[in-house]
Amino acid sequence: MRNLIAFLQRFRIFLVFAMLQILALSWYVTYLSFPRNQFLTTNNNIAIQILEWEHDLTKHFNLSKNNTQLQWENTYWRKRQPQFMYQLSRGKVKINDTIFEQQYTYIPAEVINSSVDRRNNYFTLNVGSAQGIKRGMGVFCHEGVVGVIHYASKHYSLVKTVLTEDINIDVNIHMKKSDLPGFIKWDGRDPRYGTVTGINNDLRIKKWSTVVTRGGSGIFPKGIPVGKVSHTEPIEGQALWKVDILFAADYRRLQRVYVIKNLHMAEQTALEARIPRDDE
Repeated sequence: MRNLIAFLQRFRIFLVFAMLQILALSWYVTYLSFPRNQFLTTNNNIAIQILEWEHDLTKHFNLSKNNTQLQWENTYWRKRQPQFMYQLSRGKVKINDTIFEQQYTYIPAEVINSSVDRRNNYFTLNVGSAQGIKRGMGVFCHEGVVGVIHYASKHYSLVKTVLTEDINIDVNIHMKKSDLPGFIKWDGRDPRYGTVTGINNDLRIKKWSTVVTRGGSGIFPKGIPVGKVSHTEPIEGQALWKVDILFAADYRRLQRVYVIKNLHMAEQTALEARIPRDDE
């Protein structure tokens, strides 16, 4: 107490000045409109800035949760798109449950390990057989095709990506009058570019034509983006084009994907197994 009294006595002039200053500023802001408005505006700006900082901080910590929620929402709506369903009634256009039957379902996943600088590149996903993942299922992201499930353990799976030597995904080069079928290949050089093989060079291919999945193998639905035609040139000694494409997806930054389950795959595989061999 003695120290407090000594402090007050020592700084009494400054304390009285500070109190009078605060009182004067209070009257000034209270009774004059212009400074009052300036004071309130400043307070509002400070409050808004604090709220923005709080919002940004909260958004950062909730980013992973929000992304996961968006994945599930995308899965929900994609399963209800007519182009990813099997049409039961071919002569009608009206969309309802008696005409379209769900053919594909989707399982959200995250890429937890990946490479793009090897000759054969595989991605590791955080889903496995416990989530219904099986070898041969297709994988894509919101930008385009990623690859095919190569192996699945109980909680993880390996994706054989389009950035591998012997990948064979059937695609169409979308043209105005007709689609040109081919297969995706990768030369092991630039992860941004691939090639489409099997296109006869008597057919004209327009630059930047869209390349999408054909859907013939049942691994992917028809129409998932693959890329765009960036360059064409004839293959020496063959009546074929070498078609370079710019991939739709940037595999160097890939994080979230979807695994495709074709509900009719077993039926299609069993039927195609009955195709007679050439030597029969």
